[in-house]
Formats: sequence, structure tokens, C-alpha cells
Amino acid sequence: MPPAAFLASIPSPSRGIVHLGPLPLRAYALCILGGVFAAVALAGKRWVVRGGDERTIADLAVWAVPAGLIGARLYHVITDYQLYRDDPVGALKVWEGGLGIWGGVAVGAGVGLWVAHRRHLDLAVLLDVVAPAIPLAQAIGRWGNWFNQELFGRPTSLPWGLRIDVANRPDGYAQFSTFHPTFLYESLWCLVVVAIVLAVERRHVLRPGRLFAVYVAAYTFGRFWFELLRIDSAHRIGGLRINDWVSVVVFVAAMAVVVTGGRRPSPSLGVPSIDEHGAHHQGHGGVGAEHGEPGPRRRGGGAPLNDPDDGAAGLAGKVPGDVVVPGRRQEVDQDGEDEKQADQGGDGSDRAADDGGQPDAHQPDGDQVEGPSR
Repeated sequence: MPPAAFLASIPSPSRGIVHLGPLPLRAYALCILGGVFAAVALAGKRWVVRGGDERTIADLAVWAVPAGLIGARLYHVITDYQLYRDDPVGALKVWEGGLGIWGGVAVGAGVGLWVAHRRHLDLAVLLDVVAPAIPLAQAIGRWGNWFNQELFGRPTSLPWGLRIDVANRPDGYAQFSTFHPTFLYESLWCLVVVAIVLAVERRHVLRPGRLFAVYVAAYTFGRFWFELLRIDSAHRIGGLRINDWVSVVVFVAAMAVVVTGGRRPSPSLGVPSIDEHGAHHQGHGGVGAEHGEPGPRRRGGGAPLNDPDDGAAGLAGKVPGDVVVPGRRQEVDQDGEDEKQADQGGDGSDRAADDGGQPDAHQPDGDQVEGPSR
């Protein structure tokens, strides 16, 4: 290939298999695995920051990732069934490409949340944790399409046009050599989605779980435009590909969740509160505590660990060093605590009256606020 032609386009790999001795390693699978490892690492760090166990995300991934791959393949086979009408066995050849992100996220997230529910984890916090990790995995996994020379867009003469071998060009496009690298567009957009999610997390305090909806809305917004460029075979409704319609519907639903969800109320479940007497009330450990699993301590006090903006939860910041369980579902029985304090206050008054109006020498003046745990 002349140097000028090379610089005016993006070359495609000549093969997508690397042989490690007798073992063939398919680049498509390696890209997916690389995305999975990166996502688990990022989500694991975010879970630990919120006080969770560092092994939790990896344990959930053991269930969620295989389920996601099955869901992604099923979505592809169902929506492009005509490709396997004469070759049913080909539906099992995942290494040749053909994974639908919609099925992967739906089934993978569903199984992961089900396992997390069985372990009594906070599902809303878990969704916030994986919100930037999933698009990171997508950004890396999309490079598998480059090795397979698939899912490219319309012909283009732009300098970043992707060179496709004649054998991989769709019918009617044999005379063109360079095409829009939609895999690259989507990979870069997924990195932008990661940045969007993290920026929203830093600047806004959303209700738990709404950050995942931000990821879904941002990703589907970009996916709609990339689908318009693609020329591979696909079913259409009203002139648009099925994936375009799915993008529109999912985007509207995700934006509705973000908008109607609003900002986090204060105080929220599991967040320490202060009553009018200055006494501190802390939600107990919920289901996890019933199983004798103490929750992690907040580091250095301040806002709750599942709050991305430490300065936003001013109420929680008044009681540094409290014990919270961000990875467990929690309940607050405020009325019972208030009644208990009222009873204690009444007993103190009765004793003072019996002693001639003199307060008990061992009874401190005013209400005692519990100090920070050490």
C-alpha cells in the first residue's frame, strides 16, 4: 500500500486471530474480556469508596458477565434471525461477532441485581457504582468489531475512513474501499459518556440509582446517530433501523427517570439526622445487620459514602465519624427513638422532684450528643 494511501485511511487488521502455540486467541473475545476487567476494576474501586467489600463487584461479575453475553447474543439472533435461517448452528458462533448491547445490559444487569438482592446489597447504590464502568467496558469491547471488519458505516473519503477488504464489503459496496469507522465513533463516545457520568456525579446530588439513568440516556443519544451511518443488514420500521427505535424509546425513558427523580431528599434513609433536642439518630443496619454483618465505617465523617458530593449533605456533615452501611439496605425508626428519649427525660424529671427539686448529681445538664466513634 502506498504511504499516501495509508495516511489517508485507517487500515483494518488482516486477521482477527492470534495463535498462542496450538491455542487460537480471537481478538474479538480479548477486547470483550479487556472491557470486562476494566469495568470490574473501576466499579470495585467505587464500591470500596462507598464502604463496600472489595470482592463484591468481582463476585457479582461472575454471574452478570456470562448472563450479559447470553442476553447480547439472544438479542442479536432474535433481531437478525434471517442471518441464521439457513445456518442455525451459526447462532452459537459468538466469536464471529454479533452481540446486541441492549440484551447484554438488560440481562446482565438483571441477573447482577438479582444476585445483589439475594445478598441484601443496596441496589440503587450498586447501579450508581457501575454507571461509568459499563460504558468503559463498551469503549474497549467495540474494538473487537475492528478486528472482525464489521459494523462500519457508509462509504467516505475522509482521512479517517476505515479500509475494508473486498470480502467483507456488503452487497452493492464492492467499488468502495473506505467507510465510516462507526466502531471508533462509538468507542470514543462511550469514553465521553464515562466523563459525563462522573461530571454529573461530582456536580449534582441525585437520588440513588439515578446516575445509571444518566449513563443510559447519554449512551442512547449517541447510539441513535451512529446507527444512521451503518449499512449492514438490519430490519427497519418506518425507515429507521430497529436499534434506532430502541435508542429513542430507551432515551426517553431514561430522561424521564432522571428528570422525575430530582435531587436527593435530606435526610434520606440510612443518613444520620438531628432532632430538635440535638440528639443523634442513626438508621440501624437493616437486613445485613440481622445476619450479623457490621457495616463499614465512614472515613473521616462528613457526607454519607454513597453521596458523591461530600459538601452537599450538610446535615450528615454535622455528625462526623458515624457508622453507616452504604452497601446495605437500611431503615430508620425515628419515632421509636424519640419515644425512648422522651421516657428517659421523664424519668429524670421524676427523680429530681423526689429529691426536692435538685437534679441528680450524675445526670448531665441538657441533652447529651453522642460523640464521634473512634
